[in-house]
Amino acid sequence: MKPQENSLIPHRRRGLGALMALVMAMAMTLALTLPQPLRAAGAPESFADLAERVSPAVVNITTTTLVATSTDNRPILPEGSPFEEFFRDFLDRQGQGDGAPRQRRSQALGSGFVISEDGYIVTNNHVIDGADEIQVEFTDGSVLDAEVIGADPVVDIAVLKVDAGAPLAFVSFGDSDTARVGDWVLAVGNPLGQGFSVSAGIVSARSRELNGTYDDFIQTDAAINRGNSGGPLFNMDGEVIGVNTAILSPNGGSIGIGFSMASNVVSKVVDQLISYGETRRGWLGVRIQDVTDEIAEAMGLDEPRGALVTDVPEGPAREAGIEPGDVIVRFDGEDIADTRELVRVVGYSEVGKTVRVTVLRDGETRTLKVTLGRREDAVGTGGGSGRGEDRARPEMDTVLGMELRELDDDLRAQLGLNPGDAGLVVMGVDSGSEAADKGLAPGDVITEAGQEPVATLSDLRARIAAAKEAGRRSILLLVRRDGDPRFVALSLEE
Repeated sequence: MKPQENSLIPHRRRGLGALMALVMAMAMTLALTLPQPLRAAGAPESFADLAERVSPAVVNITTTTLVATSTDNRPILPEGSPFEEFFRDFLDRQGQGDGAPRQRRSQALGSGFVISEDGYIVTNNHVIDGADEIQVEFTDGSVLDAEVIGADPVVDIAVLKVDAGAPLAFVSFGDSDTARVGDWVLAVGNPLGQGFSVSAGIVSARSRELNGTYDDFIQTDAAINRGNSGGPLFNMDGEVIGVNTAILSPNGGSIGIGFSMASNVVSKVVDQLISYGETRRGWLGVRIQDVTDEIAEAMGLDEPRGALVTDVPEGPAREAGIEPGDVIVRFDGEDIADTRELVRVVGYSEVGKTVRVTVLRDGETRTLKVTLGRREDAVGTGGGSGRGEDRARPEMDTVLGMELRELDDDLRAQLGLNPGDAGLVVMGVDSGSEAADKGLAPGDVITEAGQEPVATLSDLRARIAAAKEAGRRSILLLVRRDGDPRFVALSLEE
């Protein structure tokens, strides 16, 4: 029995081995025929080819500013001191004894890049702001004087021009909207005065907003330091997708959080600066705020989207029929998600262009035609019209956690309002109320409730009753403070 059993073992092993080989072969065949999972692309073997290709278009920028300084370096000596005459004679011989202001040269360094063969160069406005002399150094060591064609402090971009006498190497803007978080990028510039330095990293985040109205920054971990300002951020195709502008750092050095203004913003500014020497941004002429969940519910909207119009001063929007309380959801063919998007789209629209603006009003969609003005001409423009009439005996009562009083001449004078202005003045706010939580304060003026004007407390009570009857859980109030309007939604649930 043993020999037989032992003789079967090799045979059984040979059978199992063949079977396993067959299974493995089938599995490999299956693996080859089934779709393979996506794998992230690895790091390039080298950035050398890209750096060699784009570097000739990157420049170092040196600015010189004449700074007035006092040269009264005379030491303070007791009156009648024997050294007094000695020091006066010495400083007079040095030309420093009169204490008159002298000028010294202050230098700063930055980066930039050539965008045309005839010598247009892009950099940051803060690199050249206030400079008396600007010099541009190229990779071959040549240095040229540059003149400022135009600058835009709003997005911190400037355009320079040099006369090289021959075509220059240049780079082109790419589409920054196609840059994805995780994509490789290359920064080239003049960090800490070292000159023509290259650093690589990835796109860390998109659509960062620092402190500007038109901000659209690409965040990157490519090393960016002082002197990199104004330099280009390249994608792997050698296109400029950002202008290195700022860093977040506790010590002034790179910690891997740098910001580049997106090329789709920069390119529009550059085109205007070259064409006009200044920016010409579109102007719609509305004051707006974001639509919150509570405001959307109070207005009966399906979702919080668009830009809620709080005021319409004299300007293009008023002429076109846009009204306070309208929600702008589409502008010139683009859907509007929030106020920031509306500001951006309007700002980079052509001045004088007639566009279609879609608004939500009273539960219906309306499309209006607006001819845009120029924002730079409209800065500081105010406006507004008063409603209602004066009342000899203003009523006072507490509603929704606020002590309210109808406007009269005395209150208008105290608040600096126009004679015809109407509304309810907040005289006090219950500290534990929702109104207090939403920031309402004495001196605020409620001019609308439920998107209807209110001049009396009876008007407000009627709007609250109508909202409850319609099944609303909150009511939308238009509140003005120092002339600035905003919408606030307050709950009606007890």
